[in-house]
Amino acid sequence: MRKNFGTKSWLYPMPVLIVAAYDEAGKPNAMNAAWGGIFTDDHIGICLSEGHKTTKNILATRAFTVSMATVDRLTACDFVGIVSGNKEPDKFTKAGFTATRSEVVNAPIINELPMTLECEMVSYDKESNHLVGRIVNVSADERILTDDKIDYRKLRPITYDPINHHYIELGAIVGNAFSDGKQLK
Repeated sequence: MRKNFGTKSWLYPMPVLIVAAYDEAGKPNAMNAAWGGIFTDDHIGICLSEGHKTTKNILATRAFTVSMATVDRLTACDFVGIVSGNKEPDKFTKAGFTATRSEVVNAPIINELPMTLECEMVSYDKESNHLVGRIVNVSADERILTDDKIDYRKLRPITYDPINHHYIELGAIVGNAFSDGKQLK
């Protein structure tokens, strides 16, 4: 038997995305966002309300980065989600983050988060708060690579449990995509 919960924003897994952008003076800000994901080969969509400092920065500069939150930076990643850049001007620094300017877009790469999508803003819908970005580059620190590929076991990304409000580390490999289903052909 099933239990009905009605309309909820529940989905597993939900990414923990750290979105960063410079303000017009070149100062970085970052926020934690769970409502986002890839929806075409080179586009990402994220739901960000207009009032966020980071959203204002993106609208001004038309560029942003998206990094995966990681186990080793969980506290800092949660901090940028619970503290407003509109109220705390040193939020980025207080989180313990430092930035390097992306070589391909006018946005900060957070040095402490080893995987980053570097994006140009394509559109922002104020009614739905839906931000669309074109992924111009994906960069990764060499320490998370195995055989020149990003290794999730070294990256250690976390997901968000929207029902219990927990962060969860990704676990073991349980199968092979585009392969295991062939046995049913």
